[in-house]
Amino acid sequence: MASKSHTNFSPARIWTLAAATVTQLIRMKILAFLVVLCIALVAWGFAFSVLNPEQQLKQLKAGAFAALQVFSIVIAIVATALLLPRDLEDRTLYTILSKPVPRYEYLLGKLLGVLLLIGAGLVVMDVAFSGVLYLRERMLLAQIIQSLNASSTEDLAQIEGYVAKQGLTWNLHLGVMAIFLKAAVVSSLALMISCFASSTLFTVMITFSAVVIGHGQAMMRDFFLNGKMTAVMEQGLSALLAILTPDLGVFDVVENVIQGEVVTWGATQVMLGTAAMYVVGYCVVSHLLFVEKEL
Repeated sequence: MASKSHTNFSPARIWTLAAATVTQLIRMKILAFLVVLCIALVAWGFAFSVLNPEQQLKQLKAGAFAALQVFSIVIAIVATALLLPRDLEDRTLYTILSKPVPRYEYLLGKLLGVLLLIGAGLVVMDVAFSGVLYLRERMLLAQIIQSLNASSTEDLAQIEGYVAKQGLTWNLHLGVMAIFLKAAVVSSLALMISCFASSTLFTVMITFSAVVIGHGQAMMRDFFLNGKMTAVMEQGLSALLAILTPDLGVFDVVENVIQGEVVTWGATQVMLGTAAMYVVGYCVVSHLLFVEKEL
């Protein structure tokens, strides 16, 4: 029987590495963190009975999106930073690379595994979030109907409009998608840093610093660049800043979603394009660093 020829790029090998990475992360008790956040989300959903309907739903969405962002960013930074050191410590890395597995496939498999875990976690939390928000919306509408005799028609229509605007809509899922895209950028950044970092703590600290700077890029550009130099220099320095740290402000549509504003198709395209650019760029640099790394 003829043996199968080896290919330089195999999606099956990458998928196998990704599945093994998910298993590895689950063994690190990552899911316990997810369960705690889901329980906190449900409790948060029923903690604002003294507020008006619009405020209750806004507070619920704000708390839920905060939990989603904490989960995704923490997993993106910590889980990715732990992968290479853990594989080196367990000597799993040597076993994998001793086989005909290119180093870029190893990196892609690891990154895909982290993204699968983050994506699955966000889906679970999105389902819990949607369920709690739907129940809360129904309860508020029931309370409104019960108090019909005490409200005018105009007041009732206004409250129903607020509830519908702040309730469960497809727009909420675009907010969750924006959180996932941001986490994908942060994960790929952490992977790149871990390829040259001397310790896990160094990777975590540098990535966390980049995340903070990335969220404040627009403010930094306004404060340091706007109107203080020529347009060409301003654009050049803005581009340099965006290269050194990811412009995470592009993905900050959550506040708009909480306020009931619609995420436009144009904004969605910008988020998808920006995420693809950063992830591909960081993966290419990661490969260039990892292929020269002495193991």
